[in-house]
Parts: sequence; structure tokens; C-alpha cells
Amino acid sequence: MSINQNFFSNYTVPEEYAKIRTFKNVTEMWTWSASEFADLVALVDGKNYTYAEVDKDVAAFRAILVDNGVKAGDKVGVFCPNSYDWAKAFLAITTLGAVAVLLPAHLDNMTVFGCSLKFGLSVIAYADALAEKLDILKAKNPAVKCIDAASTCDKSAPAVDVDSSAPCTYIFTGGTTGKSKAAQLSHRAVMAGTRNGCYGIKHTFHQRYFLVLPLTHVFGLIRNLLTTLCSGSSLYICRNTKNMFREIPAFKPTGIVMVPALAEMAMNLSKQFGKNMLGEDLKFIIAGAAHVPQYLIEEYKKFGVDMLAGYGLTESANLVSGNPIPLEKKNSVGYFYPNLEYKIVEGELWLKGENMLDCYVGEPEENATAFEDGWFKTGDLVRVDEDGFLYIVGRKKEIIVLSTGENISPAEIENKFYAIDAIQDCLVYEDNTDGKSLLVLEVLPRAVVVKALGLTDPEAFIREEINKVNAKLPAFQRISKIVFRYEDFKRSPAMKILRNQQR
Repeated sequence: MSINQNFFSNYTVPEEYAKIRTFKNVTEMWTWSASEFADLVALVDGKNYTYAEVDKDVAAFRAILVDNGVKAGDKVGVFCPNSYDWAKAFLAITTLGAVAVLLPAHLDNMTVFGCSLKFGLSVIAYADALAEKLDILKAKNPAVKCIDAASTCDKSAPAVDVDSSAPCTYIFTGGTTGKSKAAQLSHRAVMAGTRNGCYGIKHTFHQRYFLVLPLTHVFGLIRNLLTTLCSGSSLYICRNTKNMFREIPAFKPTGIVMVPALAEMAMNLSKQFGKNMLGEDLKFIIAGAAHVPQYLIEEYKKFGVDMLAGYGLTESANLVSGNPIPLEKKNSVGYFYPNLEYKIVEGELWLKGENMLDCYVGEPEENATAFEDGWFKTGDLVRVDEDGFLYIVGRKKEIIVLSTGENISPAEIENKFYAIDAIQDCLVYEDNTDGKSLLVLEVLPRAVVVKALGLTDPEAFIREEINKVNAKLPAFQRISKIVFRYEDFKRSPAMKILRNQQR
């Protein structure tokens, strides 16, 4: 389908929109940024690091990698929690033309060892705090060299200019099947995602971002770290999300990239303490990875903060669409970014474009299933309105087939109930425990709304609101049972609800 390639020019001041660049690889982007913004603060982690200082440290770490035999095309693991050293290692690896294999900090010893074999790692850049997780690797695969990511030296090695089609990074994803695997993203894809991150906000350059997402997650890497660096902005690295509400007032971010669950937490605290817990300078929140409730969009607007929903996948270098007008296009995940093609096949979104993955690494069966005639099948069920705005209806793999033969998309039904402000989160699932099929709605009430309404019987009120919505649904989509819960749903490290691990 056709996309208006200049759509987002309407939402950024012209002078800044004209400065948004397309780079062919990380080397070109970083070389330009390090020169263009040399004296500005790039990263904050215990101290401020200017672009020039980061460039010097990256060049020194490249030299360490070269001394350990790393060359273009080699696979180098990054095994660190969020930190300055993580960012330095990633930039050094990719500007050397090697492939950065992102190993989440929660991986155990055996999994790290397994990754070293599967991906053919030659080196792992690790954090000292995770050193004990390398024991099995060192014993069983001693050919892999382990380098402390905090290491530095007095030498430097030049950056390497690689083809835009060369692999840049491997990032873990559940993909369309839920099986953990690694998506291979080229430099072209990573740079397309990075550029797309600049679209949809009024002022894209010289912002102050706050990092709370894992850098091993595509949302944290692409939209948080790399978009920061290509726009002359600053990124504060929060090492522990438990400290974020103490650290935010000091840094005063203008923008935060986060999942809705964290935004909800901040809003609840703001309601409790009567101020914006994300800082008085905050202008926008880029939100994704889960449903963004209209309640949050409207409440943040009262603080003068635009909460901008978007949609992306690891396989698409994160960014597929963004919504710069969420109050007008309610519940939409936005308009498609440029240089992308899409089509909808039996309700499923298929994508093709420069930001798409090359393949799943070492997964021929997964690749055969995920691609068809060059199109990547996302597994997401969608609709597009008359203005070209995208709406997520559900996940193909989560479809419930009732005994009547009707197909149910849980997310489609959940989105109806999210319109109730007193519901913070909910899940729809099928229950067959009594010998007959029932659709169940499990509800987490939104405490701040319940309190503000002064309800004496919150569950009765919410049931009544649910029944109003339920009555408008087709008979086969109606909820037969409501379950209330008062503890949060189980979530992934990226704060997504783990749908299949709740009961």
C-alpha cells in the first residue's frame, strides 16, 4: 500500500526536519555526530561524557578489540547491564564492522555458553558484575576471549566503512512464534530505525532523554540510544529503575522512551504527590511495546506532556509507525514511517522495507515460516483507517477458536474494555475448567481512578461498566466471567505482560 513519505514533516519544525539525515552505517552516523556535536553531552552515567570524549573512548576500545584479533564480520557479544560501557562497546564493535550480539544481562551461565557456540562468538565484552556467568563458557569454549567492557588503553583504532547491507547486530526476540531467537539487522536497517526515531516530535534535536529500557531490547537500543546520538541529544543512563524517580529531577529530561506500565506507575505517583514525577521539563513520552491506554494519553496532556504511541518489532529495527496526534487518532499506533511497504493478508500485517531484518540467525525453519516472497509476516492482526493510520487488532498466534468455530482475538476485546478508565490492565482468555468454554476477563483496577471516584464498592462499579461494554459486543465476543486481581500481571524484562504465564 502507498505511504505519504513526507507525512511526518507536518509535526517537526521545518528547520529541524530538514536536518534529519539518512546514514548508510553506524560508522557514518557516529563519525558525523562526534564531529558535529563534539562539545555537547552525549551520555550521562555517574558523570557527563561529551561526544568527543565518547569518541575517544570508543576508538580506544576498538584498539583493544583489534589487539584481540577482531575484524570486520566477526561476532562479538555485549554482555553488560545498561551502562556507559555497554554503549561504548556497542559503538566500538559496530564501527569496526564487527557484529554486536546483544546478550541480555539476565541470561544464565549455560545460555551464555550456548550463545557463544550458536553465534560463533570470537569475543565477549562483559561487565565485571556478570563475570561469574562466564564460568561455563571459559571452561568449555576457551577460544572465546573475554574482555572487560570497562577496559581502556592509550591507543586508538580507526572506524571501518562497511557496506550498508552488512550485518550490524543480533537482537533476541520472540518473533511471531514466541520462541526465543536472534534477529539479524543490517546497518541499513539499524540506521533506518534510528532515522525514523527522529520523526513525529516538534523539536527532535538537542533533547535530554532518560534511559530505563534495557539496551538489549530493540526499543532501548534504536529509539533511545541511537536516535539520541544521531540528534545531538543527551542520554541519562538509569542503571536501576527503582531509582528513576530520584534521578529524574536532577537530570530533568525533555523526553522519555518507555513502556506504558512505567508511564502508569509515574502517573500514579504524580496523582499521589500532586506533581509530575517524570520531571517538570518533560515534553513528550514515546510509548510502545504494549497497548497505550487513552486514559494515560489524556492525563499526561494535563501536565503538558504528549504521550506518543507507536508500533514496532525487533524484526523491523523497532519502528514501523508512530502517532503524533493521539488525541485525534485514538487507539491508533500511528502512521507508517517512510521507505516501508505494507500489505494486509487475511487481516495480518506484512512488511517490506529497508528497516526489516535479514533473517533469524541459524533458524531455517523459522525463516521459511516468517517470510513469503520477500514479505515479512508480522503475526499482528491490524486494520488501517481511511487516513492511513494503523490499529492493532490482535496477534494471530493468540486467536482463540471457540467450540462454535468462531475466532476470537483477545487483544481486540481487551481494547474495548481499556476504554474504562477504572481498568488499568486486563486479559481475555478461554476457561474450560467446568466442561464448557467461557471467555474470562481478568481485570487489574486503576487505583487512582477508584480513589478519585470515591467508590465504596469498586468491583460493583467496574462490573457495571464492563457490562455496558459487553452488551455492545457481538454475542460470541461477550465476556462470561470477570476476575479481579490486585497484583500486577507477570511481565517480561521489557515490561510486556506475559500472556501465557498468568494462570
